[in-house]
Amino acid sequence: MLNKNLIDELKFDHDVITVENLWVRYPLSRGLFGRVYLYAVNGVSFSVQPGETLGLIGESGSGKTTLGRAVLKLIEINEGKIFWGNIDVTKMKESKLRHLRRYFQLIQQDPYGALDPRMSVYEAVAEGLRVHKLVKSREEEEEIVYKALAQVKLTPPETFASKMPDELSGGQRQRVVIARALVLKPKFIVADEPISMLDASTRGQILEILDNARKENNLSILFITHDIAIASYISNRIMVLYSGKVVEMASSEEIIKNPMHPYTQALIEAIPRPDPNAKVPEPKIKGEVVPLLDKPKGCVFYNRCPFAMPICKEKEPELKEIKSGHYVACHLY
Repeated sequence: MLNKNLIDELKFDHDVITVENLWVRYPLSRGLFGRVYLYAVNGVSFSVQPGETLGLIGESGSGKTTLGRAVLKLIEINEGKIFWGNIDVTKMKESKLRHLRRYFQLIQQDPYGALDPRMSVYEAVAEGLRVHKLVKSREEEEEIVYKALAQVKLTPPETFASKMPDELSGGQRQRVVIARALVLKPKFIVADEPISMLDASTRGQILEILDNARKENNLSILFITHDIAIASYISNRIMVLYSGKVVEMASSEEIIKNPMHPYTQALIEAIPRPDPNAKVPEPKIKGEVVPLLDKPKGCVFYNRCPFAMPICKEKEPELKEIKSGHYVACHLY
């Protein structure tokens, strides 16, 4: 039985998701001086409003996927708080949490691994409806499933419903994964690099499907990507993550026009130019994201920053509002 009292208590009057000082670390091994941890998410705070798409960008290893899964309570957190709407779910047991999960969904990066190869498209999309007891008859279930398939441009839906995952292309599989999430009428979706494994033409179609769903259903999305150009296209705001720390956050337009953190500037410089004769600019940063095996001291970007100062190594910069709605964690400001 669904916990009706808990569902009735859930409200989205202000923010759909609120995260406060979130920390996630993974134990790696026990060394000479005790257990060694990988610090994946380090003191992150943010919120997502109804109908908003928040882009989360950063290189591989920056902690994006870990943060997305932590927000959905799919992995354990070590410190901080997570609110789904007005409900604090930080320490809520899974037996109670599962009654709210229909409103908080995940679109995985890998459409090949996200679908059970033994289940037809129809069964994959209908599964959530059955788990959450959202339909009363087979006819009602079919109507909802076919509508969801049509929404993601798998038409005619009756034809695709009977297919198995191995009969679909990568783009079609990703559409099924999206339909499986949308069929539950969620309030919030974490879209974890949902187009990274698709060709260019399919990418545009998937972005359009997600944005249309957001507009039609007042859906909120945390859109994870390593491509700041794609993030700026689909997102209302952009949050830049480096080594598990938020280094900059602002509206998409503001981030693109006025990037303030050196890391954000480097990401924008790396965007390919449409001019085939344009020279590829030399990036101002070298190397890769280095895993943190201890709580960060100083700026996490210190070793790669072209503007690093002595204070950057010793003191962690505070994420502060430099101008209205534009937050930066950098000692340059």
